[in-house]
Amino acid sequence: MKKKVLALLMAALMMMSLVACGGSEDKKKSEKVYNIGICQLVQHEALDAATKGFKDALTEKLGEDRVKFDEQNASGDSATCSTIVNQFVSDGDDLILANATASLQAAHAATDSIPILGTSITDYATALEIKDWTGTVGNNISGTSDLAPLEDQAKMLKEMFPDAKNVGLLYCSAEPNSEYQAKTIKDYLEKEGYTCKDFAFADSNDVGSVATSAASKSDVIYIPTDNTAAANTEVINNVCQPEGVPIIAGEEGICAGCGVATLSISYYDLGYKTGEMAYDILEKGEDVSKMEIQFAPKVTKKYNKEICDALKITPPDGYEAIETSDK
Repeated sequence: MKKKVLALLMAALMMMSLVACGGSEDKKKSEKVYNIGICQLVQHEALDAATKGFKDALTEKLGEDRVKFDEQNASGDSATCSTIVNQFVSDGDDLILANATASLQAAHAATDSIPILGTSITDYATALEIKDWTGTVGNNISGTSDLAPLEDQAKMLKEMFPDAKNVGLLYCSAEPNSEYQAKTIKDYLEKEGYTCKDFAFADSNDVGSVATSAASKSDVIYIPTDNTAAANTEVINNVCQPEGVPIIAGEEGICAGCGVATLSISYYDLGYKTGEMAYDILEKGEDVSKMEIQFAPKVTKKYNKEICDALKITPPDGYEAIETSDK
């Protein structure tokens, strides 16, 4: 009998020890501080909003004391992206946010073990040269896409400029996703009866000269979501507005700088969604390789009142004015 009681006591003690250990592990996990590396290709309104949304989501879900951000900007240089993400890998960060295509490509080359989430990426298959796309990258990468419905953008251009004949496609040839968008929307525009011509610039140095050529040969210009264009909207507007050539933009930031209208997504919401995905990976242990690429929850027709007024363009019903800060 004494042996039986002793055995029961020992079993109870072992159980209590296991529960204590489990509780200690749970407590340890709940107190972990995560180090997040953020590589943003260039500073402009759309990417800034995506980064802010990402940080807000993680801060709200984890608390300010449980997440540390190392936010770096590559100033538009792909080589600098590589330097930045390699430092994140060396530091042993828990997760990397790659904001824009060049940042994603650099992160992909730098690590196959640290979870990577992309945002402001138009097409992951194009960016990472993936054949037979299924909706997931399938390794340590997932994220969100800023691809607005290109067919609907083509219809919006037709709605605003039904009498136009020639559409210039202005984009950076060094950005694969921009080229992808230009090629895709070209098919839709040609079905609408337009003649389309590509006007591709290599980098910021030749934006002005290529925009000048586009303005001289186009009735309307279309600019996709393009980081180099977004960083040079003033240059583009200084060429196109005096020539009276309207621009349909792929995203709100570009439209605010040089466009007349856009089918807009919220980059803040896109970044916030990416932050929620990060939380699921870090805290819930979700497998990043099985996470499907997510898209913006809604799109909105918006117009630039200042440029529309200057060009004497009245947008159709259903368009919202872009809110701009006083200059």
